[in-house]
Amino acid sequence: MLDPELLERITARRAELDELEEQLAKQLAEVRAEQDELAIAERVLERMTGQLAEERASAGPVPGQVGGRAVMLIPHRESGVEEDSLPRDYQRIITAVRQAAGPVMAREVGEVVGVDVSVKAKLEPLRSKLVRLVDRGWLRKLPDGRFTNRL
Repeated sequence: MLDPELLERITARRAELDELEEQLAKQLAEVRAEQDELAIAERVLERMTGQLAEERASAGPVPGQVGGRAVMLIPHRESGVEEDSLPRDYQRIITAVRQAAGPVMAREVGEVVGVDVSVKAKLEPLRSKLVRLVDRGWLRKLPDGRFTNRL
């Protein structure tokens, strides 16, 4: 005859193992789901990296590194450096200033290049770009704050 105590121990151990199997199956499912997510993330990252590389190649200037962060370098205006070496948004700003009837305020340039000039937070980055173009010799800033072509 079988020992009832041993049968009880075997039944209890089976229950423990069934519970452990259930936990492991759940963990395995979670691991596989995360592996799938990482594979998708990797494919998206590869695709976006390729798209960014294409955009950067067609955009002209290459970003430099300052303090480990990428920044777009705006070259100083000098012989041999053409406007097309500037990023497109800076080229559009210079074109807007050049096409104006006379010296212009940042707000007027913003209206031409499509900046929401009613929002100061959107106008200030444009003003910074204008000042950067002045600092690099591409534009001139008059004492009254208006911008004009470099002579």
